[in-house]
Amino acid sequence: MAPTDPRVLAIHKASWDFAENWTEQDSIREHARAKAAEIGCAAVSAGAGSLLRTLAAAVKAHTVVEIGTGAGVSALWLLEGMNPDGVLTSVDSEAEHQLIAKEALTQSGINANRVRLINGRVDEVLERLTESAYDLAFISGKPAELEANIERAEKLLRKGGLLIVDRALWHDKVADPAQRDTDTVSMRRAVEAMSKNDSFTSSLIPLGSGLLVSVKK
Repeated sequence: MAPTDPRVLAIHKASWDFAENWTEQDSIREHARAKAAEIGCAAVSAGAGSLLRTLAAAVKAHTVVEIGTGAGVSALWLLEGMNPDGVLTSVDSEAEHQLIAKEALTQSGINANRVRLINGRVDEVLERLTESAYDLAFISGKPAELEANIERAEKLLRKGGLLIVDRALWHDKVADPAQRDTDTVSMRRAVEAMSKNDSFTSSLIPLGSGLLVSVKK
């Protein structure tokens, strides 16, 4: 049962804040996060970003596919953890988002040959990518499209590859059964389905707005 004592809740909140602020962001990430807020797109928190970096390093990622480029915040974290010669393929239907992301990547000194920014419909782009060729897939798209994107990502991942879903707790709404808006219901359904998906070994981590981390069997 979840704690209700205000003192316990305060300690939990303090621990969450400590974990989130444990890794400092550089000015480029902070600027990219500010740009994300301006254009109304999602950006991973510092805590969630540091975990992305660690997971990319753990699997020695050479090939990563990102669904939802946003302002490039998650791309910066992923590239920092990937092998120095690794390539990130990032897909977004919004060309404006990718222009902002490209600026952040350039400012960080990322070599252009390490990033493929592809503007287009996610379903159409992912169909053209090589199956079983990716070490890690990161999904930060619309909740309504999540289950379909998980299926597409599964085909792209090699055995032992990582599937990571951002905002898996959807602004603290997924855990509250009273929250029944379309996005929350879609995220909740996808998260629950992954807990029963025999193709993956999964964990749900309360960093940022939640990260669902799964290993393809």
